[in-house]
Amino acid sequence: MKKGFVHIICGNGKGKTSSAFGQGITAASEGKSVMIIQFLKQKQSDEIGFIRRLEPEIKVFRFEKTEKSFGELSEEEKREESQNLKNGVNFARKVLVTEECDVLILDEILGLLEYGIVTADEIRSLLEANDGDMEIIMTGIYEAKELWDTVDMVTVMETKKE
Repeated sequence: MKKGFVHIICGNGKGKTSSAFGQGITAASEGKSVMIIQFLKQKQSDEIGFIRRLEPEIKVFRFEKTEKSFGELSEEEKREESQNLKNGVNFARKVLVTEECDVLILDEILGLLEYGIVTADEIRSLLEANDGDMEIIMTGIYEAKELWDTVDMVTVMETKKE
């Protein structure tokens, strides 16, 4: 059976999440089911308000509990929030194993590597859980070059002029 397509969208430039969401909207318009799991997004951030109105074709999940960004948390809060983020990764694995959607967007999951919340091997293991033809899109500022050999496409966003 053909494995699904895996795409990394990374870099310091703007538009990573927008690109991934755009691909999700395109897939939904073609009749495909889309799930978005967001990591390292402040709870109060509401860039997904419009996307939530597209349910049930596009479903959005967040596992963070705090309203602060991860970098602003105390060490104790980081430990607690890290467990919440790992719960999000475990949920992604369940989605992959049960083939609950056609397109899975893991928004800012690459930041979990940068913060040491998960390892590259854990992400590889997650990707291996995709036995079907589900498309996976992973985003983040961190380029995660250690994963490039396991994915089909890498897009690096770079701002040339602001």
